[in-house]
Amino acid sequence: MTLYELHDPTDVRETDIVVGVDGSPSSTAALRWALAQAKLASVRVQAVAAWEYPTYYGWAGAYPYEDVSVSTGKYLDETVHRVIDAEKADVEVLQSVVPGNPAQALIDASAHAALLVVGSRGHGAFAGALLGSVSQHCVHHAHCPVVVVRGKS
Repeated sequence: MTLYELHDPTDVRETDIVVGVDGSPSSTAALRWALAQAKLASVRVQAVAAWEYPTYYGWAGAYPYEDVSVSTGKYLDETVHRVIDAEKADVEVLQSVVPGNPAQALIDASAHAALLVVGSRGHGAFAGALLGSVSQHCVHHAHCPVVVVRGKS
């Protein structure tokens, strides 16, 4: 799967496992867990990376929309391939880059998924929290069962 083969995050089969990937140790652990589960169940994984511009008052944005989307896609592709290679996972993985709120992107992708997998903490401001804001929002609002995976501290 390359950057140029990104998929629509709403194109999810009812058997797919959706996993949020944001570059944090917890999301990498979530991707590993999702790949292992997908291999056991003979299903595919949909890896979703979402991004949004900071909403600071008066901030006009330093980067064009396409640049952020492309760099997020490259990072997602590199992360997915690194984990697949390390785990020697023989699993079909689709990749989606979504502009917008990460929690909402994962909830939308969960609408037709069998399972949503998220890391316990992402890159939020309060690193000491047991559950990050995205994972907490997903636990409460996803349309399918949610697995929260802790990363190494």
